[in-house]
Amino acid sequence: MSTSRLEAFSDGVLAIIITIMVLELRPPEGHVEFADLQRLTPVAISYVLSFVYLGIYWNNHHHMLHVTQRATGGILWANLHLLFWLSLVPFVSGWMGENHFAPVPTSVYGVVLLLAAIAYFILQQVIIAAEGNHSVLAAAVGSDWKGKLSPVLYLVAIPTALWYPLVACAIYAFVAIIWLVPDPRIERMVAETESPEPE
Repeated sequence: MSTSRLEAFSDGVLAIIITIMVLELRPPEGHVEFADLQRLTPVAISYVLSFVYLGIYWNNHHHMLHVTQRATGGILWANLHLLFWLSLVPFVSGWMGENHFAPVPTSVYGVVLLLAAIAYFILQQVIIAAEGNHSVLAAAVGSDWKGKLSPVLYLVAIPTALWYPLVACAIYAFVAIIWLVPDPRIERMVAETESPEPE
């Protein structure tokens, strides 16, 4: 089965998730002054952080499926598992922002990020199992230090949020930053496999 429908469905779900998140933003109440906007700063920070995370997942998901030859039943379910956790991002993002990074919402936000990271790893491994250890994805992933470091940082941030929520937010932001740096592994592998053989 081709991956085109899987990609289209996933893109649509992520677009809906982002739309729901932006629709949750409410204009400030009261007079039209900058002080009214300042009260929305936690909500805006939470929105930006979550938008960046969704963008990172969309980008990496696109690259991963680009080198996937076919969609098996296992890949379809693993993909739905990832989309389930990502669909909770608007809820936890709004809860954290509207409560000004209170301990429990900030900790739960980390739980969702952790479970989404685990779901992405599962999807990646299911694809590698289907494509083989000599596939483009398997070669591109390699040691995957970012994929291994991220869950560890989430596991540190989740309990930290119960006492120092702003420190936990800084950890969440740090994880996003290390993923924002473009990862050329898959693109490099694709370029190598698609380049014409020298005569």
